[in-house]
Amino acid sequence: MPKNLSFVIPCYNEVGNVEAIFSAIHSVFDPEGITLEIVMVNDGSKDGTREKLRELFMAHPDGSLKVVDFSRNFGKEAAIFAGLSHATGERVCIIDADLQQRPEVALSMYRILDEKPEYDCVAAYQDQRKEGKVLSFFKNCFYRLINRMCDIDFIQGASDFRMFRRNMADAILSVKEYHRFSKGIFSWVGFETFFMPYEVQERASGTSKWNFFKLFAYAIDGIIGYSTVPLRISTVLGVLLSIFAVVYMIVLVIKTLILGIDVPGYVTTLGFVLLLGGIQLLILGILGEYMARVYIQGKDRPIYIVKEVLEGTENDSSADGEK
Repeated sequence: MPKNLSFVIPCYNEVGNVEAIFSAIHSVFDPEGITLEIVMVNDGSKDGTREKLRELFMAHPDGSLKVVDFSRNFGKEAAIFAGLSHATGERVCIIDADLQQRPEVALSMYRILDEKPEYDCVAAYQDQRKEGKVLSFFKNCFYRLINRMCDIDFIQGASDFRMFRRNMADAILSVKEYHRFSKGIFSWVGFETFFMPYEVQERASGTSKWNFFKLFAYAIDGIIGYSTVPLRISTVLGVLLSIFAVVYMIVLVIKTLILGIDVPGYVTTLGFVLLLGGIQLLILGILGEYMARVYIQGKDRPIYIVKEVLEGTENDSSADGEK
């Protein structure tokens, strides 16, 4: 029998948080009479998260907990996709394991979907971000840049923390691309989304897995995955440089042959060679990013590989396959 609500929780090195988030969700939703399914995806953790999840599963044989264990680390995006694939609830909520995103906010999302049937999704965004000014500056630049480049809208501060109806979950699962960027997928599939502000809490345990360089790579994935503008920029840049080169050659010919002015060449030539070489490498790098994604997608490798799935009401374990 389908549950009212499924929680999808990606877990990477969250041994100190999985039991706390499990208890917190039940303490908030059980008094409301909402039947739950909690899908925790162990994304190749190395700190004992797998063993902790197994203990938690064995301690709760009522079928409310499902554990999906990856064969190795495939990344948060793959974990979200795996969780959605195993979730059966009429509504699905994606939430982090560290309790920075509170179940109480998820309950507010659930009520909004009850009160506003015209909406298919409720997404939480940080109205006031608790982070350094430098990181906030770069995030603001990213959202301005990607919204100018893409045909879909990216709401600044909106995270993966959201709840949506079954039809939207099925639409997300229909997107099978290997390089996944959930924020883009959520916007691309459409559906009416209600954005609500929330305040991020302190982590219950552990440290954040994100740093500046990982966020930068994530931003590049978003731009490459949902815009072809960088390719067009390369074309425009090549045309402009070609025009500049022709004009500059004409000027040199006029100076040398007509005006008889000796044009020194070593420093100027070296400077232009370095400049053009750098621009060519930049353009090749942009082309390479797109080609690499086509190459990997063409291999048709699974987005993730499951080592084991723990589910059911009798503490039985079953092996899953690939997705």
